Amino acid sequence: MKLAIYQIMHVGSLLMLTSFLFMAFANPDPSGRRKTLMWTGIFSLLMLVGGFGMLSVLKLGFPAWIWVKLVCWLILSALAGMAYRKPASMLTWKALSWAALLIGVATVYLKTSFE
Repeated sequence: MKLAIYQIMHVGSLLMLTSFLFMAFANPDPSGRRKTLMWTGIFSLLMLVGGFGMLSVLKLGFPAWIWVKLVCWLILSALAGMAYRKPASMLTWKALSWAALLIGVATVYLKTSFE
């Protein structure tokens, strides 16, 4: 597949995952739990496939900055479930999600300093 397809898949999934994540933060109502967790799981998987697709097309191997992005992806993937499981800690989940998003995006621009 072409690089542009993987890039669109990766960034589009990130945007949708983030929007559903913050939707879960705004309204952790148990009635919408199943649908929200389903969509965050789908977008999380698409984001992972898009990221590894880009790695295979660019033939980068597995540089150190990928580990940072994988940890950020893991945090973002888990937070929607945590919003429903422990809504009392919502401020912590929001701070953690912002940190993971900012670190993940910063890694894209600073990846040469990791090598």
